[in-house]
Amino acid sequence: MLKHRGFPGRLPGTDFQFTIRRPNPKGVTAISRRERYHDRRPADRRADAGFIKALWVQFGDQPFERGNLDAGRISWLFEREVIPAEDPFDPESYEALLVLDLRVCQLSFPDVFGE
Repeated sequence: MLKHRGFPGRLPGTDFQFTIRRPNPKGVTAISRRERYHDRRPADRRADAGFIKALWVQFGDQPFERGNLDAGRISWLFEREVIPAEDPFDPESYEALLVLDLRVCQLSFPDVFGE
């Protein structure tokens, strides 16, 4: 499992996790699309925005390996702002390649990308 050096481990001042420390001994947690409803808590929205900003700063528009990035956090953005960068895509692989869909990111998080 690739560890992304310099990537924040969590949203500063919160318990919202961005990375994992070690591989799951029971197996890799699959990435799946989670629905984001309009009535989500503001703290959850800040966590999404913070994670997108960290991805943008670390990887820009380039494909990146899932590595030690938290599957739960990716799942909130998956198939919208974060999309598979390979076909076929294995949602249960630490080596899976992902990429930011910048058009969707700019629409969803205008504060992070500016308008």
